[in-house]
Amino acid sequence: MIGVKDQNDRRDSWHHGGWVAKMVIWVLLIILMFFVPNVVISIYGTLSKFGAGLFLLVQVIILLDFTHSWNDAWVEKDEQKWYIALLAVSIGCYLLAFTFSGILFIWFNPSGNDCGLNIFFIVMTMILAFSFAVIALHPRVNGSLLPASVISLYCAYVCYTGLSSEPRDYACNGLHNKSKAVSTSTLILGMLTTVLSVLYSAVRAGSSTTFLSPPSSPKSEDTESGKEKKEEEAKPVSYSYTFFHLIFALASMYSAMLLSGWTSSNDSSDMIDVGWTSVWVRICTEWVTALLYVWSLLAPILFPDREFF
Repeated sequence: MIGVKDQNDRRDSWHHGGWVAKMVIWVLLIILMFFVPNVVISIYGTLSKFGAGLFLLVQVIILLDFTHSWNDAWVEKDEQKWYIALLAVSIGCYLLAFTFSGILFIWFNPSGNDCGLNIFFIVMTMILAFSFAVIALHPRVNGSLLPASVISLYCAYVCYTGLSSEPRDYACNGLHNKSKAVSTSTLILGMLTTVLSVLYSAVRAGSSTTFLSPPSSPKSEDTESGKEKKEEEAKPVSYSYTFFHLIFALASMYSAMLLSGWTSSNDSSDMIDVGWTSVWVRICTEWVTALLYVWSLLAPILFPDREFF
């Protein structure tokens, strides 16, 4: 699908049609996986670690795009009730974020145990949440509290998923007695956020915005010269097919990592997504989310000559 710019390209029909052939190939591939050597699965598992990490990064970018779009949509209405709604949602998200962080202290800092690492993770989450508000409300930044609050709540959630992935025999994991239920709930939440991210990226890809739009999309065509009018019969595609399929491929890799616990071997074979690998992947995702959000606020100030969407 690389290089598909208009619907006259033969590959456009491959993207939209041929569903019977696609389903047959899909079933054959599933059956084939039971007969390929184990080394093939191991290689795919290694590649999936990188693909899953990249999907987490894309997921963060999608979340940032969603929060800014949500905020802009309500601000554009320019009515008092929508400003009140913005404030109410922002305060609600911040209350949830800090309340949840407080609960994490109870769950993952049992009395009588030295849980300095867990305390560090939780305190850092609260500091980041407070920093988001300070930076967003700074006069030079002129940001909004809604994206800051949503990102804060998301960071608290990611911190929880990271701490809940600690091994069940770890003394500072206060939920070890409920590790089976916690593991299942973490898997469900992880798969749910994956599905929502993929659906949102697909919807945004289908819209005429700069998000995922190729150079030949309707939005960019508006800025082209009149010579494009001569090729009106070659209707341009509205989104990047390459990126569309890439998102689904990365999401598949991420789902595989969730189900296999990032291919880490431990004694909790009945646990899903449990182990120190999962913990650090989650915590690093939280920190990358914070960095990207802060960058989205400071980039226009640091580089005033550049245009940021």
